Amino acid sequence: MNEGPSGYRSAGGRSIEGGAVEFPEDLRYTKEHEWVRLEGTRARVGITDFAQDALGDVVYVDLPEVGARVEADQPLGEVESTKSVSDVYTPVTGSIAERNPLVDERPELVNEQPYGDGWLVAIDVEDPAAIERLMDAGAYRSLVEGS
Repeated sequence: MNEGPSGYRSAGGRSIEGGAVEFPEDLRYTKEHEWVRLEGTRARVGITDFAQDALGDVVYVDLPEVGARVEADQPLGEVESTKSVSDVYTPVTGSIAERNPLVDERPELVNEQPYGDGWLVAIDVEDPAAIERLMDAGAYRSLVEGS
């Protein structure tokens, strides 16, 4: 994310030890604070609860069009909040299969339901095994608790 991954290094004073930030066990995570849910050969992607909390109120989301090719670890789009504009990075290589139409109309869903209706895109993944190389919930929790 454009204020860089470093834009997420603190929880903004919010306690993560008390369980205030969620780390769903069924997801994989990136060091840039994106989450991935594998659905067959399609990966649903969003930003984590930790990331949305650090960003503040999301007011606009810019995402690629369906059919666009995306490369792992490259910028996918942007999330604009009242605090900053941040890049969202692609966790896997593939092509955009879906854009979430709900976040175009209601970008605040990224804050309200980061693991639900606030997802960003679905990617047809070239190599589904690549998802296994991403962090599990325990590793991601360690990353953010250490920041």
